Amino acid sequence: MRIVLIGAPGGGKGTQAKLLVDKYGIPQISTGDLLRAAVKAGSPLGMQAKQAMDSGQLVSDNIVLGMIKERLAESDAQNGFILDGFPRNIPQAEALDSLLNDVDKPLQAALLIDVEFSILMQRLTGRRTCGSCGQMFNIHTSPPRIEGRCDKCGGNLEHRADDNEDTISNRLGVYEAETAPLVDYFRKQGKLRTVRGVGEVDSIFAAIQRVLESLPSGHAASEVKVEEKPAAEPAAEKKVVKKKKASKKKPAAKKKSTKKKSSKKKATKKKTSKKKSSKKKTAKKKVAKKKVAKKKAKKKVSKKKVAKKKAKKKVAKKKAKKKVSKKKASKKKAKKKVAKKKVAKKKAKKKVSKKKVAKKKAKKKVAKKKAKNKAKKKNSRKKR
Repeated sequence: MRIVLIGAPGGGKGTQAKLLVDKYGIPQISTGDLLRAAVKAGSPLGMQAKQAMDSGQLVSDNIVLGMIKERLAESDAQNGFILDGFPRNIPQAEALDSLLNDVDKPLQAALLIDVEFSILMQRLTGRRTCGSCGQMFNIHTSPPRIEGRCDKCGGNLEHRADDNEDTISNRLGVYEAETAPLVDYFRKQGKLRTVRGVGEVDSIFAAIQRVLESLPSGHAASEVKVEEKPAAEPAAEKKVVKKKKASKKKPAAKKKSTKKKSSKKKATKKKTSKKKSSKKKTAKKKVAKKKVAKKKAKKKVSKKKVAKKKAKKKVAKKKAKKKVSKKKASKKKAKKKVAKKKVAKKKAKKKVSKKKVAKKKAKKKVAKKKAKNKAKKKNSRKKR
């Protein structure tokens, strides 16, 4: 199996590559790892790469291709390989094809892990990494049980500084401009295979397995050699050529079997596409359910907040009513006191007026007595 992985940053190429290595026992060849290993080992290509990097230049494609050629010559790469991170553009892809054809190890497929832009943004901006054990989480798709804490070791989860929307959108823009045209390049060769990179990791890997197991065996390079025709044929060899052509016509009966196989492949492809669509639907349903659950949780929180606010308002209203009622009661008491004072004043006035009337009556009585006494004295004088 000889494949190259294509996909945008955050599409899950690294995760799936590790699973493929474990499953098929073939190496993952990452150009970044090759460069670091060559520089560390001090190999001739590594020294050239180090000079370029130290001078602030990009490592040339010839150096990278030389490292890939050396790596493919190792024993663990004889049954296949998984290229990751190279090629990144069409000139690199053309150079890689010529190299692999030279070593008789042409690519069988270019596997595109296709993920939508919005999902990539969500994955990359939501990434959190444990500072202790390196465990990865995503606050949107696979959040930790405790916010900010690793489920495995309890370490602090860290957010990479370059995992922000501006940086990520720039990275995705570079991918679209440079790497995305590779999709058309491999499609024209008939080597492109596409798998949706959305859903559970295991379900995506199962889809990749189905795609890879359906790949035709054999070497594309040998097919190219068969198609090549000589410029001119000698007259003596024409009969031999005719016989070869006749012998080629004989396997017409095999065409039916190939047709049956192709129909079976189509049926299996339809089944797999149905399974994929059902898995996509289930994945979408899960995402929708999570969104609904989050919305419900938010609604509950907002309802609680509203209920708290209402309770506070009720308490405030009760306190205000109590204050008003106290003020009214105090005003009533004050009015009663004033009324009592007025009544007391009226009573006091009445008492005073009564005393005055009594004094007047007493004076009148005294005056009458005096008048009677005078009249008596007068009468007594007259009699004498």
